[in-house]
Amino acid sequence: MINSSKGIDRLVERLRADQTPDGSWNYPFETGLSTDAYMIILLRTLELNDEELIQGLVARIFSKQEENGAWKLFYDEGDGNLTATVEAYYALLYSGYAKKDDKRLRRARRYIISKGGLEEVSIFTKVMLSLTGQYIWPDFSPLPIEFILLPHYFPINFYSLSVFGRANLTPIILLADKKFFIKTSMSPNLSELHLHRHHENLWFRSSESRSLLSFIKDGVKRLMGIPEQLHQLAVERATKYMLNHLEPDGTFYSYYSCTFLMIFALIAHGYKKTDPIITKAVNGLLAMKCEINGHPHMQYTTANVWNTSLIGYALQSAGVTTDDPMVTKANQYLLNRQHHKFGDWVIHNPKTMPGGWGFSDVNTMNPDVDDTTASLRSISRMNPLERQAWDRGLNWLLSMQNDDGGWGAFERNTDTKLFEFLPIEKGEFLLADPSCADITGRTLEFFGNYTNLSSDHKAIHKGMEWLLSNQLKDGSWYGRWGICYLYGTWGAITGLLANGIPYDHSAVQRSVKWLHTIQNKDGGWGESCQSDSKKAYVPLGYSTLTHTAWALDALIAASEEPTSQIRNGITYLLTSLEKEDWTTAYPKGQGMAGGFYIHYHSYRYIFPLITLSNYKNKFEA
Repeated sequence: MINSSKGIDRLVERLRADQTPDGSWNYPFETGLSTDAYMIILLRTLELNDEELIQGLVARIFSKQEENGAWKLFYDEGDGNLTATVEAYYALLYSGYAKKDDKRLRRARRYIISKGGLEEVSIFTKVMLSLTGQYIWPDFSPLPIEFILLPHYFPINFYSLSVFGRANLTPIILLADKKFFIKTSMSPNLSELHLHRHHENLWFRSSESRSLLSFIKDGVKRLMGIPEQLHQLAVERATKYMLNHLEPDGTFYSYYSCTFLMIFALIAHGYKKTDPIITKAVNGLLAMKCEINGHPHMQYTTANVWNTSLIGYALQSAGVTTDDPMVTKANQYLLNRQHHKFGDWVIHNPKTMPGGWGFSDVNTMNPDVDDTTASLRSISRMNPLERQAWDRGLNWLLSMQNDDGGWGAFERNTDTKLFEFLPIEKGEFLLADPSCADITGRTLEFFGNYTNLSSDHKAIHKGMEWLLSNQLKDGSWYGRWGICYLYGTWGAITGLLANGIPYDHSAVQRSVKWLHTIQNKDGGWGESCQSDSKKAYVPLGYSTLTHTAWALDALIAASEEPTSQIRNGITYLLTSLEKEDWTTAYPKGQGMAGGFYIHYHSYRYIFPLITLSNYKNKFEA
């Protein structure tokens, strides 16, 4: 006989112990070694000699090196990742605490050369190498800077990019326009890693890239004005865009990558290294430092709002009351983080007032659909005094539905396929923000379980139609922001069932059958990060707590009674809550297929708690 109560109690008490005084949970948002490497490069380039931090980052980077000299983005990533290895190698050399003749760096160098050298790394690493004098800027910018001036009615323009695409490309086009680079007395020499002479020509992927760039340049030529004046206007507008989107802590959109790039872009256009804007931006990045296993890690951003909103409603699902101080403090924190500013989302959604929530602790202008539904779930049992916050959030959420019926993350209708032809690998992940099954499903689940909206409501009906039309042949759905098909299927199934789709509906039964076929012998589930790059489900070969919780929660929602598959899964969860191995540190989130993966330290508590609570409430009541 399964009894989930002990597991639920253990998780609740763990969360109670980890809550911070402000009511939030600040579990690390761990994204590999790239930010650690870039922090060393940034500090050395700006000649900010924080030796204690640099030494700590060096130790962390070395601690993650594989026996063959490479670094990986995730456990089962073949023999290593070239881009990650180049970034680690460069940072270790630039730190001054590792020399080229160090046997660990010799192994890394052999690996890099065996994989094709610097010419084969990602475009963003090429940008970083170029702006620090290790690579040659291309003859042509990834986008002409005047692109920022194209009107909104032009088929492809600045605001048809995703917000995260704009944030990263704006400083890049400023830097590429000037072909800017900066070196210091400590800059390493990576010339031995250049294996091709004309590496400046290796930025572009295809003839399609050149034809799209020609189309954009034709549009730029049609702009009215003198070319030199238009160029200067574009530089001013790009600079102003960055400065107008600084968060209170000085970071650009609270993201590490675009803040790093902005600092160099400002220096390229005349700002001194010691300018207060640059100093504040650096301090904002430094404030995102956390500690993992005794080493410092530079977070890409903080995840406090996301952690707190998920935990808030997980605790209430587990029976923790709204007057418990833990829930009261969490909800007060969330209410204080609701947005009141207009962000870029208003460009495609001009008739709605602010009311969403963002992801990080300092995010004030870039709300997203996922954080908004999670925050609204947590405050759903509030007293009437907070009704205004609820209404603002619900109205914003409804207004963000795309014309195709689904929901994306940050903005409406930013899914042009043209950007896939730009010379930026993984452009579909960086430059577009399409409707996706995970966010659409969880938005529908929120509407069905936490609001009074009928399943006949136009927005819900359109959302369900979008989900049903985007189910894959095997019964699964692809999840854009998690790993990957388990994530999307969980979101889609729980969303559909919350709005009246019956258990015996063919879409539900196909997904249940798929989940049954991929269950591991130990009762759990596990999916590889390779799923996103291969665009097909790839089993991990081992079970993880989070993947198991997602699969189980979908099956619980789709079942009238606890099946053997559900019981075996619950047993796996209950016997694995204290597990500590590589599977508990395996990334469960992704930002860019093949390049950016996220280990949410909170997930091992949140999703088992939600799943165990749903099991108890449905089958043990």
